[in-house]
Amino acid sequence: MDVYATGLLWVGGAALVAALLAYLIRKYGEDQGRPDNNEAAGQVFTIVGGLHAVLVAFVLIALFDAVSAADESSYKEADGLVAAAWASDALSKETGDEVRALSRAYAITVINEEWPKLREGVDFESTGWSQLDRIRRVVAEAPADNEWQVDRKAEAANQLWQVYEARQSRLDTAGGGVSTVVWFVLVVGSVLAIGLPLLFGGPLMRTHVVIVATLAATITLLLYATYQLQNPYGGGAELGPDAFQAAVERFG
Repeated sequence: MDVYATGLLWVGGAALVAALLAYLIRKYGEDQGRPDNNEAAGQVFTIVGGLHAVLVAFVLIALFDAVSAADESSYKEADGLVAAAWASDALSKETGDEVRALSRAYAITVINEEWPKLREGVDFESTGWSQLDRIRRVVAEAPADNEWQVDRKAEAANQLWQVYEARQSRLDTAGGGVSTVVWFVLVVGSVLAIGLPLLFGGPLMRTHVVIVATLAATITLLLYATYQLQNPYGGGAELGPDAFQAAVERFG
């Protein structure tokens, strides 16, 4: 099902349940003293709701930053691969052709083998590390007969190190997400933030029902966004291997 349709179902379902609870409590609950709850419950709600809002905002900002960092890291990895191949062209035709072929094979491995696993958020074994090691060995063993080739060889080695770092960052990002403890706090805090307004009183039942339903829908929407942004390569973010596809095109 589409991510937006699923989100609407979750948000609508939470609003409906909260509205039903508010209606039943107002209709069959004890009315005496309910308006007096507004001040006491309102003070507690201010504290609970404020702390919960800060936590949700912190988590969402961290996830947005992680998605941006993952996108930047993938381009850094692919661009470093291309730069290493270009630098290797100055060493010799044989070295340049071999590095270019190995780099293209590495990019295809990332696209076809690694990216689907990243999207699923599961652990996997890949030949990517060994392919990078082969490229490093080819560059390290390539002869450098003059100062220009020595400089290009150092540049290729430096770019490969950047690829190594970006690759490790990409793999670490895929294994991240929101921890179980944080999810526990988010869910329990959401229940408390929605439950406290059920104690409020007021002259109009429909107004109270609408307020509670709106609060439940808003909190559920934020939790759903948190869930979708856990994995930058899947869910709502779903970063694609565009950088590596562009690299394959450059390699020919």
